[in-house]
Amino acid sequence: MKRTKTLALLAAGTSLVLGLSACGANSSSGNAGSGQGSGSSNNGPKVGVILPETATSARWAGFDAPMLQSALTKAGLNPIIENAQGDNQKFSQFADNMLTQGVKVLIIAAPNGDVGATVEAKAKKQGVPVIDYDRLNLGGSADYYVSFDNVRVGELQGQALKDAMANKPGGQIIEIEGSPTDNNATLFHNGQEKVVKPLYDSGALKLVASQQIDGWDNQKGGLTFEQLLSGNGGKVDGVLAANDGLAGAIITVLAKNHLAGQVPVTGQDASAAGLKAILQGSQYSTVFKPIQEEADATAQIAAALVKGDTAGADAIAKDPSQDPKGNRTVKSVLRTPQSITKNNVKVVVDAGYIKASEICDTDTAAVCKQLGIQ
Repeated sequence: MKRTKTLALLAAGTSLVLGLSACGANSSSGNAGSGQGSGSSNNGPKVGVILPETATSARWAGFDAPMLQSALTKAGLNPIIENAQGDNQKFSQFADNMLTQGVKVLIIAAPNGDVGATVEAKAKKQGVPVIDYDRLNLGGSADYYVSFDNVRVGELQGQALKDAMANKPGGQIIEIEGSPTDNNATLFHNGQEKVVKPLYDSGALKLVASQQIDGWDNQKGGLTFEQLLSGNGGKVDGVLAANDGLAGAIITVLAKNHLAGQVPVTGQDASAAGLKAILQGSQYSTVFKPIQEEADATAQIAAALVKGDTAGADAIAKDPSQDPKGNRTVKSVLRTPQSITKNNVKVVVDAGYIKASEICDTDTAAVCKQLGIQ
């Protein structure tokens, strides 16, 4: 399926910008990801962790940073954790500093694949093994990759949209996809295509447009969606949104056009904002990825590599991932995601990733009670 060419974004009114700021971006609690490094007080071998940003998804500060801190510390390691806040130069500087400090393993989720691959080349020259965390850097040289089955994530998104559109034959769909510099976004789209492309080809659904959003920027996603919606005469029947942040920005635009709650919107990350929107009826689905499993597997591989036990690391990373740019297969751990709609929001709460108080308020109290969320 061909994507639409990059569109010149229209200027938005003050009310839309404020709405996107309030509703489009995921919020996060805690101080992780501030750019201030965190480390444990133990005397174990140092390992470096660099996360990509906090602006477009709550997960990096709210979940990944504390879960990696805990998992690595429990494995007897001394983690140094930084967040690049979407800045490639800062990402590289953090990596240089960590290598200078003598980290034994580098764990990176890069803002984009090129800067990730560059950092990996530096680490390789110094004999420091690298684990690609959550995002595979194409053309890089990471020894291992730990993430989720990201093609499956896309399949779940596509299936959710298909289910939501079951009674809307010929429904018009707009796709708002992730960043073109993030390989995960490509994998998500590939998975979506497995489900929705046959529907487009048969005419069961109609694709209006599919647009990637640089940097997963929620505000850009909302503005782009608004332009596509306007260009289609204000008509849309379903939206395939790549994550909850983009979904929130899209829902803001739908609300402005009196369409929120009438148009199913997908998402990803099972954020508090996304789950609450599902309970309110303005978002149809999200995808839950139990990040603790990702953090634990990363810590297990790092602990083995610190000891020079590559056989032990290989025994953990049994899933192959393909790097077409580097023409190589990367030893991987790919955990299983789960689709979340209104009926199983409780799964995320019961697993401890979201507190009931974060999603159950005066607007959603009745549905929370009905679903047993407490």
